[in-house]
Amino acid sequence: MPTFDLSKYGIKVTNVYRNAEPSLLYEQALRRGEGEIVSSGALAARSGQKTGRSPKDKRIVDAQPSSKDIWWGDVNIKLADKTFQINRQRAIDFLNTRDQLYVVDGFAGWDQKHQIKVRIVCLNAYHALFMWNMLIRPTPAQLAAFGEPDYVIFNSGLFPANPLTNEMSSSTSVDLSFERGEFVILGTQYAGEMKKGVFTIMNYLMPKKGVMSMHCSANEGKDGDVSLFFGLSGTGKTTLSADPRRALIGDDEHCWSDDGIFNIEGGCYAKCINLSKESEPEIYAAIRYGSVLENVVYDKDQRVVDYTNQSITENTRCSYPVEYIPNAKIPCVGGHPKNVIFLTCDAFGVLPPVSKLTPEQAMYHFISGYTAKVAGTEMGVKDPEATFSACFGAAFMVWHPTKYAQLLAEKIQRNGSQAWLVNTGWSGGGYGVGKRMSLRITRAILDAIHDGSLAKAETVEDPVFGLQMPKACPNVPAEVLNPKNTWTDKAAYDQKLRHLAGLFQKNFGKYADKASDAIRGAGPRL
Repeated sequence: MPTFDLSKYGIKVTNVYRNAEPSLLYEQALRRGEGEIVSSGALAARSGQKTGRSPKDKRIVDAQPSSKDIWWGDVNIKLADKTFQINRQRAIDFLNTRDQLYVVDGFAGWDQKHQIKVRIVCLNAYHALFMWNMLIRPTPAQLAAFGEPDYVIFNSGLFPANPLTNEMSSSTSVDLSFERGEFVILGTQYAGEMKKGVFTIMNYLMPKKGVMSMHCSANEGKDGDVSLFFGLSGTGKTTLSADPRRALIGDDEHCWSDDGIFNIEGGCYAKCINLSKESEPEIYAAIRYGSVLENVVYDKDQRVVDYTNQSITENTRCSYPVEYIPNAKIPCVGGHPKNVIFLTCDAFGVLPPVSKLTPEQAMYHFISGYTAKVAGTEMGVKDPEATFSACFGAAFMVWHPTKYAQLLAEKIQRNGSQAWLVNTGWSGGGYGVGKRMSLRITRAILDAIHDGSLAKAETVEDPVFGLQMPKACPNVPAEVLNPKNTWTDKAAYDQKLRHLAGLFQKNFGKYADKASDAIRGAGPRL
């Protein structure tokens, strides 16, 4: 019988599986009705009512010494330590009602200088398999010498928080205490809460050490040149970083230290909606035995997944070990980035397909974290909606965004990295008038960035945003590089450009008081 002692946490369950192999977790999940095996060999599970993160229910304990560092507000909402203890006890009490539990001990951060030890305590086999994939898996020797973890995640997501408890906003609560080194999950079984909980922890710890934590993907060329890809959902971050000609360092979370880049995770977490073998063959092939599919729809007889079906959620996901990608670089580390690429999907169609950024502009656009989502109704299409997410991942940032921006600028300047803004959105007009930038053109732009030719190209300045637009790029029509050239109605272009610039200025007003004059001056001019 499995025995791992959790009594130090007040957990009395004796039937505890620690770092169980995927084969056993499959058996447990099937026996306990947590999921089914689909035709590819992956384990498919449902997360219940919650099919995505619950950012409004995330809380951080207001305690010293961390309190003075935290960017308090809508992202990081204060929680009293007493309330944390109430929720923690509620989670522990529920874990104690189970006949068996799972523990996953692993690492966050491939660079051992900055690595932390994380322990997951959960009641679902599929959650254990998910975090087995997402954490860096210890060798048997490392596991034997693991000792005490730096952080413990208690996942009692099947049991609700008490919404009548002081400071609770619903029956879901995701609570983090830096002082206690503990993270408590109640009222949501969505597996991504654990993954992003670890990322939030790293986003606090790493900047204290002068290490830049980043919500981005990373890959490496044959000559060792590293590129970072920042971008919100729908901008192409995963698709463009999964380049068969370049080694994948990681798809979502990285750090930049004095030694270079390292992945935080041991796995990948791919969005699966509309996934196809033709469009993303590496990800499609990675969904096999050992992978965890969450909230997908499949045929009950043949168990074939319908990746176009979003009847449960559009946020269908899969987790798998990073080594399931054929060109993954193991260990997941690289040198200092040669190129830092900010991806945006501008549905207004006014930003150039590629712009060369100064360090100050890089900080401004990093803090802004812009993309534009298409808005629509059954009765017709409305104007696109601008979305701003600081540092391209505000929901996971613990310090004020300017802290991360300053770190990024220092890294860029010290290592001679070049920052770029790449628009994967519309050209020739906004949504409903123009067309989406072709993947072929975007890949040609990235090829020119990677081979160094675009850095040497002659540029012209956009008069409102001050962006340096290359006049020529191999395999890209010259007229496309300046977006105004692609619009039939030039006056309409000018109007939309000024409109977007105003949205940028309004959004940046939230951060302007802590930004330097140089950063404020790098934004659009009206």
